[in-house]
Amino acid sequence: MTVPPSTSTPGPGWYPDPAGSGRLQWWNGTAWTGQFNAPQFQGQTPRPVEPRRRISDRTPVYNAYVWTIVALPLVPLILLMFWNPAIRLRTVGARQVQTVDPASIFTTPYFLLVASGFLVYGVSALLAYLDWDKLRKDGVVRPFHWAWVFLSREVYVIGRSVIVHEVAPRRGLAPVWATIGVTVLAVVLVGFKMSSLVATLANQAASI
Repeated sequence: MTVPPSTSTPGPGWYPDPAGSGRLQWWNGTAWTGQFNAPQFQGQTPRPVEPRRRISDRTPVYNAYVWTIVALPLVPLILLMFWNPAIRLRTVGARQVQTVDPASIFTTPYFLLVASGFLVYGVSALLAYLDWDKLRKDGVVRPFHWAWVFLSREVYVIGRSVIVHEVAPRRGLAPVWATIGVTVLAVVLVGFKMSSLVATLANQAASI
């Protein structure tokens, strides 16, 4: 019978496994029970996280990459303004139900509008990576990771700006305000466009 090294038989408790597994085994006072506890991590300390140090006032915190990310949503908005479908109604079914003719909506500008959304998404990811890499080279410790742009362009711009503002006080937040402006503009223009389409559809229904 193996017992913990001691001048006398120890009382019940958790002791290092005599087999050298690195775990704690329960000693019931007379014998090992084969009951183990979590591994021991004696002498190991967490690796300290490198603090973000401030960058020089002469180091630029803005670049063409982040401003392009902010401005890219304007591309679909411009295409949306050129999408002016001549909405037509058609009668379908035995009950003569009036419905919108899909061919009057799914026009070439519509497909260009949809494709531009995917293009903006992909280009934003590329630009976010280039922006993230540029910030690292300029001395920003652990800049906001570029992969957040896959969740949302706004999430990346806000996270990026917060960290840049942390290492460059009084600077770095301009892209956030620009993003808010673009978002408000998008809401207004989309609302205006949808109202126009609904009005056109109502006129079509009234003329039948």
